[in-house]
Amino acid sequence: MSTTPAPAPTLSDGLRFAFGTLTVLPVRVPRWDRDAARVGMLCAPAAGLVVGAAAAALGGLLLFLGASPLLAAVAGVAVPAVLTRGLHLDGLADTADGLGSGKRAEDALRIMKQSDIGPFGVIALVLVLFAQVAALTEAYGESWALGTVAAVVAATTARLALTLAARTGVPAARPEGLGAAVAGAVPVRGAVLVAAVVGCAAAGVGALLGPYDLARTVLAVVLGCAAAESLLRHCARRLGGVTGDVFGGLAETAATAALVVFTLG
Repeated sequence: MSTTPAPAPTLSDGLRFAFGTLTVLPVRVPRWDRDAARVGMLCAPAAGLVVGAAAAALGGLLLFLGASPLLAAVAGVAVPAVLTRGLHLDGLADTADGLGSGKRAEDALRIMKQSDIGPFGVIALVLVLFAQVAALTEAYGESWALGTVAAVVAATTARLALTLAARTGVPAARPEGLGAAVAGAVPVRGAVLVAAVVGCAAAGVGALLGPYDLARTVLAVVLGCAAAESLLRHCARRLGGVTGDVFGGLAETAATAALVVFTLG
C-alpha cells in the first residue's frame, strides 16, 4: 500500500512553526513534522525580531512618557518573558539545576524534568535577569536609539542561537519533547546562511548609529551566539544532547551576552 508523501513545507509553515513554538502569539501550527521543524527553526530569528520589537516599543514608550532608563529596561526584559510565557527562563533554570547537580546524564535529565526550581536554577535566574536589566538600563541611559537596537538585537540573537543549536550533528538528549522534534533538523549550511543574514542586518541597523555602534552590534550577535555555543557544547557532553530546556537556556544565554556587549565602551 503506497502512501502519499507530505508536501514540502512552505515559508508560511515555517513561520507558523516558529511563532507557534517560540511565542505565545495566537498562531495555528498545522504541521509538526520534521520538515516543518526544519523550516521553522530557520525562521526562528524572525520570531525574535517581533519579540524584540515589542520589547523596544514598550521601553521607548515609557521613556517618551518620562520614565527612567531603569524602568524602560525592566519593561524591555519583561516583554520577552511574557511573550514566551517564561518558557526560556524556565528552561534556563531547569538546565542550571541539571548541570549544577553534578549527577550523571540520566539523573540530571530527571532533575531538569521536575516542575520545581532548585538553588542553581534560582541563582541562574537572578543573575541573568539582573544582568539583562543592568545592561539594558545602561543602553537606554546612553540613548533611546541604542536601547531600542539592543533590545531588538538581543531577542533576535537569542532565537538565532536556537537555529544554530538545531543544526545537523547536534543530538537530542531525550527521544521525546521539543528538543527531539527539532534537534539536528537544520542543515549546517542553512544555519550558517541565516546567521550571516542576521549579522548583516544587525550591521545595517548599527551603521545608522555610527561606525562604533556598527561594530558593537555585530559583536553582540557574534558573542551572543558564541556564549550559547559554549553552553550547547557543555550540555552535549554532560547530557548527551539537547532538550527543550536546553534550548531555553541557550536563548537566555545568548540574549544576556548580546546585551552585555552593548555596555562595552
